This record gives sequence, structure tokens and C-alpha cells, in this order.
Amino acid sequence: MPVVTFSPAGLHAEIAPGDSLLDAARRARVRLEAPCNGSGTCGKCRVQLTPASRARARLVTTRDLTPTQLSDGWVLLCGTLAEGDLEVVLPGAGERGLRILEDGVRRDLPLRPPLDKQFDPVRRVTMVTLEGRPLAEEPGDSTTRSYGVAVDVGTTTLVASLLDLGTGARVGAASALNPQVRHGQDVLSRVQFASRPDGLARLHGELTAEIDRLIGLLAAEARIPRRRIYEVVVAGNTCMMHLVAAVSPESLGRFPYTPALKGDEHRPAADLGLRVAGCGQVYFPPLISGFVGADITAGLLATDLAAWPGTTLFVDIGTNGEMVLARDGRLQATSTAAGPAFEGMNITCGMRAAAGAIERVRHVGDDIAIATIDDAAPAGLCGSGLLDAVAAMVELGVVDGSGRLARDPAALPPPLRARLRPRAVRPAFFLADEVWLSQGDIRQVQLAKAAVRAGIDTLLRRNGLVAADLDRALVAGSFGAHVSPHSLIALGLFPPELEGRITHVGNTARTGAEALLLNAEARAALRAVTARIESVELATDPHFTDSFVRAMAFPAPRRPPPIPAAAGITLVEDPHERYHLPRRYPDAEATDGGAGRRQAL
Repeated sequence: MPVVTFSPAGLHAEIAPGDSLLDAARRARVRLEAPCNGSGTCGKCRVQLTPASRARARLVTTRDLTPTQLSDGWVLLCGTLAEGDLEVVLPGAGERGLRILEDGVRRDLPLRPPLDKQFDPVRRVTMVTLEGRPLAEEPGDSTTRSYGVAVDVGTTTLVASLLDLGTGARVGAASALNPQVRHGQDVLSRVQFASRPDGLARLHGELTAEIDRLIGLLAAEARIPRRRIYEVVVAGNTCMMHLVAAVSPESLGRFPYTPALKGDEHRPAADLGLRVAGCGQVYFPPLISGFVGADITAGLLATDLAAWPGTTLFVDIGTNGEMVLARDGRLQATSTAAGPAFEGMNITCGMRAAAGAIERVRHVGDDIAIATIDDAAPAGLCGSGLLDAVAAMVELGVVDGSGRLARDPAALPPPLRARLRPRAVRPAFFLADEVWLSQGDIRQVQLAKAAVRAGIDTLLRRNGLVAADLDRALVAGSFGAHVSPHSLIALGLFPPELEGRITHVGNTARTGAEALLLNAEARAALRAVTARIESVELATDPHFTDSFVRAMAFPAPRRPPPIPAAAGITLVEDPHERYHLPRRYPDAEATDGGAGRRQAL
């Protein structure tokens, strides 16, 4: 049996002759991108074989690999079969430097946690209760030692925080990539995988093992024993809640998409594989529908959305575009399948928000400038950079309203014309030497943004409203926190009437989960709010398809005042952004506003 070794991680897997390297990677628990789940269509699972291993590998698919890359031993995990022992060299970036948003807005609530401890001086025991129900008795007085964990369970990422239930203080926070991404990038892929005979157990085990690892890390850093953690609150979309609870999400894959798990319930932590107190419980907040889950209900709690006057749109932009329209306390919720484009996963040069990812794009004169995470060399495009890039291309005339790349490149200014050149015969727009956008990438952005915009338009229409009636929009989630409001409007993802009315609220799934840990009344309040939310099923709306088709088009360019391409011009919009001017301006400089330094580019 061939043995595949993954360096430098030092991981090994034994597979049958003729099995793919992707099978070996999954068996060895190697974390690499495979958005197409091994179908060979995305070209992202690139690795390098050592010279001695190349003769023992059979290449089946080499999508998007250049002759030079092939001669250097680069292959695709899914398109390479092992015919003997192999050594695979993993790409250097991996998850290193992965940027995961951990914080968001929070409610100022009194500290009254559902978990309570009372010391009985006669019996010399501490009685532990949860929502008034007895959980356990502990010897001695342990009333000052009680903790809880809040977990935002995202389709792509996990964020956990440890809270002292006696003081309300956040003791620590940690985040990681959701290990299930190796089985598919979006919710529907997970639903399909979990519907297989062994799929549910595998997805549940991988997810809860990673949550348990994060809990252990937090406990160790805070120097508290796991047995003092009594409650874990998990907030995620409906599918993720099913997978944490080990409940089959199969019903989410067929109409009427009714969830088997309703939420607002506890399950023993030990039954779910979480090592906390022996009596520890996991709380699942209430869900709204098959595709609007506890991450949104937690967000409603964190923002107190039901109490906002006027008309407010709450949107969590990710692989699902989940949204709630609040109109003087009346709430309607829906969800659209945006797909993984906003995560950069079905984009040719897309990547997660890690070092080297282009996260900002602005036009400078007749050209563009880019900003990368950690100011590293450009390695790809994350979601915010993707939307910025396409918005800039629309504003500069590189992309027309239908989404087509310029049919007459000669009409473009020379700098843009130089960026528009063939890649594998077909035209592509180059943002950097090895980072480009293809016509297919632009189509993926159109599909994703049209899904979200059509959902917004549908909610407005069902309430007899137009975009001008919106008082504000709250954008939640990690992606939403980094994307430019200008790009959201320039692409037509949000209506232009929202200009100046968009507020980023951050990771409200986690801050809402924390509120549920720290205030017992918050649970009753959220239960009441959720009960009166009207769920809107877009699949049955007769006008949704028309709205989607209209939303595919890009709006007419709304170019902001261009930034002159000259020395001494500050290109940053906030202290954390640094833009790189095109190399043809050798004397130009950009200012790092946070440190006051100047960097010659």
C-alpha cells in the first residue's frame, strides 16, 4: 500500500494504489483548499511533488497548471493518483496568518447568567443550577469559579470565547478554520455529505473535535480546569447547528427545507464530544428556518434589531446571504444561496484572508492600486479584494454593465490595456504578476451579488417598500466587516439609496452568543422575538427569478474622485491599509497612516 507523506507538516497516510492524493490528504487531515470537492474544476488543491516522487504519480487532471509548474513538480491533489510511496510538499501559506473576525457590536445587559451556584454551608456543597434546573452538587465552595464558552460556528471559520460567568469578563478568544471545508465550501455541499451513511458522523466528529480543541486552548491559556466550564453556547447557520448536534440535515436539502432541529434547547456536552464539566450543557439558540439559523438570531440579540425605529436591513454576507428586514418591530427573514465567491473559493486566484491576499483595490488616475494583508507580496484575492477589484473594473470601463470584459481594449487607457491580456488563451485582467481575474470569475461575482440583491429587493417588495424607504443597513459577519460600502453599491449588491447608511456590526453571532451566556432574560427575549419573525421562502416567490435576472447587471459607473498618481499623495483610507502604486511611477510614495512611515514603492 502506498504511503503518502506531507511535508513539512510530517503527516502520513496509507492509501490503496490508484487512489488520489486528495484521498490521502483527507485521511491525513491535511488542511488544503478543495472547493470543488475533488471534481477537478477549481484547480486550487495545488501541491508539489519531490523529484524522487514524480515517477510514482500518475497525473489525470492538470487544470490551470502551466508547463513550467508541471516541470517543477506541481500537481493537483484531486488529479494525481499514487502508484507508490510519495512525498508531497505543501504550499507555504496554508492557514498561517489567516484573518478571522472575532469581535462585533454588543448589548449592554446586566450580568445575570442562566448558570447559578449556591453554597450550602450546612452540607458544605455548592449546588449548580442552569435556568433554575439542578445540574450537579460540588464539594466545598466553588461559587467563584464558573465559566462558559460562546462559539460562532461558521461554514468557513470558528470563533470561540471564554467568559467568566461571575464577572462577565471575556477571559480569552481563539479562532480556527472549520475543518469541514475539505468536504465542500458551502452549506449544500455539507448537507449532501452529511446525508451519506457515514457522512454525518464524520462531519460532526471533525467539527466538535475542533471546537473542543479551541476550548482546551482557551482553558489552558486562562489556567482554569475544563471542569469549571459549565455551558457552551453555539451560534451558526441551521446546517451547522444540525452538525454540532449530530442531527441529520438531510431535510434541508429538499423542499420545504424544514429543519429537524428547532433550537432553544440544551444537550449534554459529553454526548457531543466536548470535554467540559461532567454536567456541562450545550445551548442551541432558536432557529428561524432551514437556512436562517442561530447566527442570525444571535445577531438580532446583539444589535437589538427589534427595537430599532424605522426600517432597518440586517444582512450577513457569506456563502449564504442571510437577511432580516425590521420595520418598527416587525421582522421578516430570508436567505439566498450566494455560494463561495465572497470567500474567494470559486475564483481562479481566490484565497482566504491570509497574508498576501489582496484585500483592497482602488483606482489611481487611469490605473489601479492594491493593498495586501500584512503588506505581503500578492498571492491571490480574498473576498473584499475581489469585490473591490470588480467594482473598480466596472468604474473604469474594463467591465460593462452585462459583465463582459472590454470588447475593445484599444479604447482603454494604456495602463489598463496593459493589464488586460490573455491567460491560457482567454482574456484576463491582471492585478499583479500572478493574480488575475477571468471572465468566469466576474460571472461568479455577478451570480453571488445578484442572489443577495434579489433577496433584498424581494423583502422590500413584499412590504410595499422601495430602497429609499430604508433608514439604514447593518452588515454583519467577517466578510461584511472588511468589504467596502462603496464597492457594495458600485456593484449593485446594495441599492444606491443606502450610500452613507451602511454600518458594519462585525461578528454579532459571537457577541450574541456571549449575551446568551451572561443574561438569562436575553434567552426569553430572543425566544419571543424569534417566534414572531416571518420566514420568507424565496423559492416560492413568483417574482424572485425576475429580480435575480435584473440584479445580474452592473449599474452605470459611479466613479469616485480619482486619486492622482503623483508623489506625496496619501492613498490610505484608514490606518490599516497601504496601497501599492503601479511600478511605472518610480518616485511615488504611499503613507502608512498608522505608523507615520513612508514607503517608496
